Amino acid sequence: MIIKKLELLALQKDIIEWTKMMMKNIGGEKAILGVSGGKDSSVVAALLVEAIGKENVIGVLMPNGVQDDISYANDLVEYLGIKSIEVNIKSITDEILLSVDSIENNLVPFISQQTILNIPPRVRMTVLYAISQSIDNSRVINTSNLSEDWIGYATLYGDNTGAFSPLGMLTSDEVVQLGEVLGLPDKFLAKVPSDGLTGKTDEDVFGFSYAILNRYIREGYIEDLAIKEKIDAMHRYSRHKFLPIPMYNSKMPIEADDIAGIYKK
Repeated sequence: MIIKKLELLALQKDIIEWTKMMMKNIGGEKAILGVSGGKDSSVVAALLVEAIGKENVIGVLMPNGVQDDISYANDLVEYLGIKSIEVNIKSITDEILLSVDSIENNLVPFISQQTILNIPPRVRMTVLYAISQSIDNSRVINTSNLSEDWIGYATLYGDNTGAFSPLGMLTSDEVVQLGEVLGLPDKFLAKVPSDGLTGKTDEDVFGFSYAILNRYIREGYIEDLAIKEKIDAMHRYSRHKFLPIPMYNSKMPIEADDIAGIYKK
């Protein structure tokens, strides 16, 4: 969806004010986020700089071994003037895989490809929280967008996690437009989205384009019914990733004011 310039400027202002409010509400003074140099982390980092100041934003680079495009992340933190930390997670992911692979029983006959793909995002989030909990009054900020979340292209307890999500209700093309208004260089907005693990682009993994997905989300229009069914199925079966853990209602009384309303629903 193409957003008009005045609407984009209003959106920019609104998200920045919302981000300020969220940081205040959760008692955060500093923001911690993983940066890849792609559009999502770049735009979130830029929004945080506007909201709380570059001195309060810390970008964490987390290559999994050798990462050919790590220069994008380095260039981003230099461009924004934010502090940065680099933690290579390969030894951690390798150790987890080795430990699981060494289980000597028939319950885990082999390590699945999905396991291999999901461990790095979960390790990265663990690293982000380890850093955040070691820096007073800092909070981990989510960098996901609506397009990826819509089809569940996010790892549970990995990149779908954070204190709040500035871009969670914006499609990938809207994120790019917001980045342009924020003045980010094209190199950060035009970087082809990929997981950095499969050697494929996101669209190769999906089997359809972001353009098709975004139009379907915003307009409900899609020509290929097979792709529609695929998107609908991906959306339906991934909702659990974005919901609070369901809890059995024991019907026993809870009277404390702060939580009674949550648990009585």
